Amino acid sequence: MIIDGRAFAEEAYVELANARVQITAKIKLGIIVASIDPVIESFIRIKGHAAARLDVDMIRRDLLPGSTTENATDLVRELSSECDGIIVQLPLPDYFDTEAVLASIPNEKDVDGISPNIEEKDRIVHAPVAAAIDEILKRWNISPAGKKVVVVGAGRLVGKPAAWLFSHVNAELKVVTQEDGSLDDLKDADIVVLGAGNPGFVKPEHLKKDVVLIDAGTSESGGKVVGDADPACADVASLFTPVPGGVGPIAVAMIFKNLFELIDAKNNSPVV
Repeated sequence: MIIDGRAFAEEAYVELANARVQITAKIKLGIIVASIDPVIESFIRIKGHAAARLDVDMIRRDLLPGSTTENATDLVRELSSECDGIIVQLPLPDYFDTEAVLASIPNEKDVDGISPNIEEKDRIVHAPVAAAIDEILKRWNISPAGKKVVVVGAGRLVGKPAAWLFSHVNAELKVVTQEDGSLDDLKDADIVVLGAGNPGFVKPEHLKKDVVLIDAGTSESGGKVVGDADPACADVASLFTPVPGGVGPIAVAMIFKNLFELIDAKNNSPVV
């Protein structure tokens, strides 16, 4: 089964629209961009369309070439003073201290849920990709408990959040990276999550029959956004999320779910 993430996301937007009605104030989402490439611009356009339909003002700020980590953290703080949520569009160029930039996002405005400052006990929202994967598994009644799960990649947006998700549901989890140099671990995995950003490097022969294949890896190839899995992998998978149109649209909807939940948490926090 090939999952239509766009149709799934449309259902989420109906619920989000109802939630938006309950928030009478103007909502602003700040996004900071430091790299220009087709994949990043595609992500930003999708977020912009979602913001518009939910009556959220998305305020974009671009870091100029030659900007420093200090420039980036200053911009995060500036936007944080006027916005309800902040996104730092990853990846940042290598000359930035990404950890420091993410740490400058206030916990209560971190819609991606990836600030290194957030302690588990204080967490309000989870990373959108992890939330999207969780929604997909629940929708199709797939329980990861006791299943062999392999997450390929250990990045902030896909690998780490996915590993966190499966580590909390009693799955038999293994995280591998491209540096490991082998895809042998995929051959007996019940669930595979891809987040390496390597176009089409996973082939049908790397997978067992009826695997649940969640492709959340994105990169550019031939002017198109593509995933880590060769599309032919759909022939061996019992469930497959394509790129584009799979996990991505659902994850974007989860960003706005997180935004509304952060606003709700702030509005309902006790006055000290």
